[in-house]
Amino acid sequence: MILYPAIDLKDGACVRLLRGDMEKATVFGTDPAAQARAFQDAGAEWIHLVDLNGAFAGQPVNAAAVEAILAAISIPAQLGGGIRDMATIEGWLSKGLARVILGTVAVENPDLVRKAAKAFPGQIAVGIDARKGRVATKGWATETDIEATDLARQFEDAGVAAIIYTDIDRDGAMAGPNTGATEALARAVRIPVIASGGVSSLADLKALRDTGTIAGAISGRALYDGAIDLAEALAALKA
Repeated sequence: MILYPAIDLKDGACVRLLRGDMEKATVFGTDPAAQARAFQDAGAEWIHLVDLNGAFAGQPVNAAAVEAILAAISIPAQLGGGIRDMATIEGWLSKGLARVILGTVAVENPDLVRKAAKAFPGQIAVGIDARKGRVATKGWATETDIEATDLARQFEDAGVAAIIYTDIDRDGAMAGPNTGATEALARAVRIPVIASGGVSSLADLKALRDTGTIAGAISGRALYDGAIDLAEALAALKA
């Protein structure tokens, strides 16, 4: 199971939100590129990036910070937030991103996801963010009646590289991930599923790994707070 350290970008800084609330942001650093290098130096194999402003604006906002991160690291990075058309997808991949994450458009324009996955094999992921099993879009500000599993199944034959499943109520709350819901989703589809939201201890990571079905886990606040030591966690997951 791959551990993805998270860098969430708001106004150019590294932050973590509580349950997706932009008014409840904790700033953990003002040099995202340095943070990304630190994660790489600790042994991370991937970096997970989110343009929080972009998720609300519907277009990239923290592009300068993302580009600085890409220039600072040699490991692959994936980015979500405000990526809602083919031109933006192509633009980011051409700048060195290994993978882009499509969230809102997966609900509003699923054909774009299929088209992008065909055009860029292995480089398109679907972000499914849910409250109580129902998908939320536009930076989690808009709730839908779509079940997370139903949305995931729409892309079974599309060739997407992964599904990033975020339980919004757990995100940034340091209360543990929704392992049950994530495992259920991973068993419902053949697409690799990456867990996000609430991963706050080494025990959480081991529980996700031990399901035998979850391909990866994203952690942010726990790494910044020191609740998870990245090098120790990476070693434990490889053991």
